[in-house]
Amino acid sequence: MSNGVDPYAYLQQVAGALDSLNDRERINTILDELEYLYEVLDPELQPLADDLIERLRGRLDAAP
Repeated sequence: MSNGVDPYAYLQQVAGALDSLNDRERINTILDELEYLYEVLDPELQPLADDLIERLRGRLDAAP
């Protein structure tokens, strides 16, 4: 993911798509990507990622 991906832009992209995510497989994929990205994130961006991860886990719990 660190190969040319702008972490801030990716977080924005995920946040923008959050309300439309209902597919368990897609949510799991994004969670995996965020958890990988988290390791290389600037510490100031980690709270944003924490929030997205928490919200995605909530959507995963609610997904059919």
